[in-house]
Amino acid sequence: MRNPFDMSDLDSLVDEQEQQESYADLHAYSSHDGNRSLLQNENRRNDNLKDRFIGAIDTGTTSSRFIIFDCTGVPVAKYQTEFRQIHEYSGWHEQDPFELVDSVYICIEEAMKTFLALGHSTDEIEAIGITSQRETAVCWDWETGEPLHNAIAWPDTRTKGLVRELKAKPGADELKNICGLPLSTYPSSVTLVWMLEHLPEVKAAYEDGRLAFGTVDSWLIYNLNGGPEGGRLVTDVTNASRTMFMNLETLDYDDRLLNFFGLDRNKIRLPHILPSSDPDGYGYVSSGPLEGIPITSCLGDQSSALVGHCAFTPGSAKNTYGTGCFLLYNVGEKPVISKHGLLGTVGFQLGKHRKPVYALEGSVAVAGSGVSFLMNNMGFFRDSRKVSDLAASVPDSGGCFFVTAFSGLFAPYWIDDAKGTIFGITQYTQRGHIARATMEAACYQTKAILDAIEVDSGHKLTQLAVDGGMSNSDICMQTQADIIQIPVERPAMHETTALGAAIAAGFAIDVWKDFNELKNMNRANRTTFEPHISIKKSARMYKQWSKAVEMSRGWTDSGDMDGEDEE
Repeated sequence: MRNPFDMSDLDSLVDEQEQQESYADLHAYSSHDGNRSLLQNENRRNDNLKDRFIGAIDTGTTSSRFIIFDCTGVPVAKYQTEFRQIHEYSGWHEQDPFELVDSVYICIEEAMKTFLALGHSTDEIEAIGITSQRETAVCWDWETGEPLHNAIAWPDTRTKGLVRELKAKPGADELKNICGLPLSTYPSSVTLVWMLEHLPEVKAAYEDGRLAFGTVDSWLIYNLNGGPEGGRLVTDVTNASRTMFMNLETLDYDDRLLNFFGLDRNKIRLPHILPSSDPDGYGYVSSGPLEGIPITSCLGDQSSALVGHCAFTPGSAKNTYGTGCFLLYNVGEKPVISKHGLLGTVGFQLGKHRKPVYALEGSVAVAGSGVSFLMNNMGFFRDSRKVSDLAASVPDSGGCFFVTAFSGLFAPYWIDDAKGTIFGITQYTQRGHIARATMEAACYQTKAILDAIEVDSGHKLTQLAVDGGMSNSDICMQTQADIIQIPVERPAMHETTALGAAIAAGFAIDVWKDFNELKNMNRANRTTFEPHISIKKSARMYKQWSKAVEMSRGWTDSGDMDGEDEE
């Protein structure tokens, strides 16, 4: 069943029709099997940057896309395709590793057809960047290249019971000070421990020294380089910072972290950690239409969106409304360990000679997937725009609050025993109120994250840049501005995540050498949403939301925390 948005973790959940309208003055579209590809405008400027091209692979939570950008940030050709989501039990979320790879090759092949049809040649593409969903864990046999199990995706909650066990271990409270992340179902470290405990094939490969472990970026790069023949096992600092294995200060694996999770470095192959931009470390595409083209960047999707927004200065921030909702706040060249429920992470490192830039992050488990729930589970239309229109058909949520805790609540709450709950339903409640409450849930949680960032950083954000599929909804973005009481700015070109990968790839080959060269990237035709309600009314609404959050606690019993009763 098709998701209403592309549920990728910045993941730019782009509604293609709205994107077409936004780009009408820049591009034309062509259609191929229901997918639109961006075509060049005949009146494009003929300067050097307009004639240089970089490809970006963007593999999110539900789909992959390949976009070819010119070096002014304009998309020239694009193709997108979805891959299966596997839900064997409640709370489980898996993906076929080979389908992830196949989806990338399909997108490359189809986008290249458009690019070549425009009169370009393959050798005009100077480099490839990769961005992908982050915490999703993949285990494979290093000798054969065969996956040992499906990839276990980041929204998966089967490890809830294991998380409680790990939190009780000595030293658990110290982990966050080293890696920036709290123990939860979110990081891939906990998923790997679960796989070693429950999957005999993974355990056997570990004991034999054949186990290769990585997140989606490592798996894709491994295969793009030829798999076992290429022998390349790498990741970047942004993806590695999501595993709970990397020290934020040293940017390398930390034995204290590995020992806590019971891992022997001699028995497992972990990806070599590189800067996000690197001219050599990520290898070359080994086959297909892009054979021989260098891969020069790798970023986790949320970090890639931060780069795509050109949020290079401390104090800048972006929020992505994808499958989940992910707000990153640039804190500069020193990591900040949150004391208020946020994640410390690497924002980006655009070259080995540049210092890493760190971020505070707040992660909301459900954003666009809440709209998907209304469509796929509750029969609310078959088009996400109609859900937005339905939400706009009522002046407010009618006192209805939907705590969309399908996977518990992430930052800054970290309530793993919450479940989705709707409060305030009366005989007056209509579908429009439910639709509006679903969108408002992401907006309220964004407010909670911004409050925590203000306390952790000592600074109040003055403007929020947004992207992702749900950001296409004017009613949602207006509601966001009303709730946080600061302006919300939405770019006209929505493919911010892929653009970030292209920018990082360009830094590796010296297309750009300084951040100031990008100050005008993707700035044209932005839409700004100013707050329209009073501070007092906003505070009253948020107080009711906070009450609903507290009432959502405790709906999951310890006996059904990890799905063992279903096995």
